[in-house]
Amino acid sequence: MVLQSGLNTGAGAETAPALSFEGVGFRYAEADPLALEGLDLEINAGEILAVAGGNGSGKSTLARLANGLLVPGEGQVCVQGLSTADPSLRFDIHSRVGLLFQNPEDQIVGASVEDDVAFGLENLSVPREEMRIRVAEVLGVVGLEGEERTEPHLLSGGQMQRLALASVLVMRPALLVLDEPTSMLDSRGRQDILGFLRHLVAEGMGAVLITQRMEEVLEADSLLVLQEGRPVFRGRPREFFLGDGLEKVGSLLPPPPLAVAEELREILGSDLVRWDSPPLTEGELETVVRRVVEGVG
Repeated sequence: MVLQSGLNTGAGAETAPALSFEGVGFRYAEADPLALEGLDLEINAGEILAVAGGNGSGKSTLARLANGLLVPGEGQVCVQGLSTADPSLRFDIHSRVGLLFQNPEDQIVGASVEDDVAFGLENLSVPREEMRIRVAEVLGVVGLEGEERTEPHLLSGGQMQRLALASVLVMRPALLVLDEPTSMLDSRGRQDILGFLRHLVAEGMGAVLITQRMEEVLEADSLLVLQEGRPVFRGRPREFFLGDGLEKVGSLLPPPPLAVAEELREILGSDLVRWDSPPLTEGELETVVRRVVEGVG
């Protein structure tokens, strides 16, 4: 089933970035150190920005700044050209940015799966028939069809994550901010969600994917790495692994294929296990292993 995006637009939305941070700094209390400092970024429609970093690096702060839950103390955050610091635009901005928290229970409010997904649409006074169609559509997309009358607390952790995502997607935002959306899913579930995200972005949605899984950052067009609230890398994901990025940011683990290749190299030696470019995908790891087998043979 294909979800119709119905992206939220407004005056200037077609030309303005989906999301922009300009010299953004933020601290939670006057005496606290900056949780984010000197952050500049721009995301256009049809792009995925991956954000990575260890605990306390500022990832979740960035997510809350992106949809106006927090307002920057320094600089400016804009959604499709609208400043999040303008109180009169708060509702408009919230409707344009879908935010998925790491813990899905934080945003489940309905007595049933169907009620939870419909909650936001009811607040917007969406006609009942359109609401029914959109709820059924999004539940099919996230794999929760047949669970319409199930009470949310009876769902598994992975199903709760899917429900929280459905509740965001049914609003048809212009920008998705996903704070570790696959943290409670198995490998198949992660691939389903990431594949669906790629589909939405291909339709013109912008996305911020916050993750500590380095294999997931490869799904993005660009990567931002934060450390202690400061940006330490911004560029193509592969560029981060080509350099010494992982060594500088010790809190991040390499993608599993690279970890396996490096372990093979440690066991068998660099003369036998070698590569021109770091093997970051399973296909690239297979090429390295094939060369090892041929060399041994």
